[in-house]
Amino acid sequence: MSVKLGVPSKGRLMDKTFDWFGARGIGLARSGSEREYSGEVTGVDGVELVLLSAGEIPRELAAGRIHLGVTGTDLVQEKLVQWDQKVAPLAELGFGHADLIVAVPSCWVDVNTLDDLDAAAAAFRARHGFRMRIATKYHRLVRAYLHEGGVSDYQLVDSQGATEGTVKNLTAEAIADITSSGETLRANHLKILAEEPVLRSQATLFKSRIAPLEAGERETMRLLQDRLGL
Repeated sequence: MSVKLGVPSKGRLMDKTFDWFGARGIGLARSGSEREYSGEVTGVDGVELVLLSAGEIPRELAAGRIHLGVTGTDLVQEKLVQWDQKVAPLAELGFGHADLIVAVPSCWVDVNTLDDLDAAAAAFRARHGFRMRIATKYHRLVRAYLHEGGVSDYQLVDSQGATEGTVKNLTAEAIADITSSGETLRANHLKILAEEPVLRSQATLFKSRIAPLEAGERETMRLLQDRLGL
C-alpha cells in the first residue's frame, strides 16, 4: 500500500507543484509520455504520484481515493459540500493566486457595491420582467456570497466557456469568475465590484479526512510531512 498524492496533470500548476516539492527534497516526475497519468516520487518511499485535472482532485480527496492533493481553494470550496469535514488544508503553496469576483458592465456607473447591485437587480426585473442573469461556474460560492450581501433579485446561469464574454454576447448581465490580473475583464468592458472578493484562492496542499491509512501509510505520511516542513 502507498500514500497517494494527486497533482494537476499539466501546465503551469503541475510545473509549479513539482518545483515546490522539489525545493523541499521531494522529487516528482511524470512517467513516460504526457498521455500517461502516473509519475514517480523520490525522497520518501511509499508515495505514489497520481496525475489528475485540478477539478478532479477535490472529489478524489473527498471520496478517499487519494490521501493528499494539490488544487485551488476555489475548486475545493465550490465542489465539496461541507468541505472542511472532508479535507484539511496543510499548506498554501504560494502560486496559482486568483480572486473569485463579481463584475458588471463598466457603463453601470452607479453600481459599485453589493447594495448597488441589489438595487440594479430590482430595477432590472421591474423593467424587463425577469431576473438579472449572473454567469458563473461557481454556483455554490457565489450564491452564498450574494445571499450574505443581501442581493436577491437575480438568477445564476451556468457558464462553461469564456465567462467574460457572456455580457457582450447578451446571455448575462453580470458575471462572477476567477481573475488574477483583471485584464480580460477590462478588455470585455467589465469592472469588479468594490467589495471583498467572493474568495481569494491559491494552490493548496490538502489532506483527505476520509482516505484510510494503515500503519505503514501513517508512517509514510509522517515522514513526508516532516520532509515538507508541515
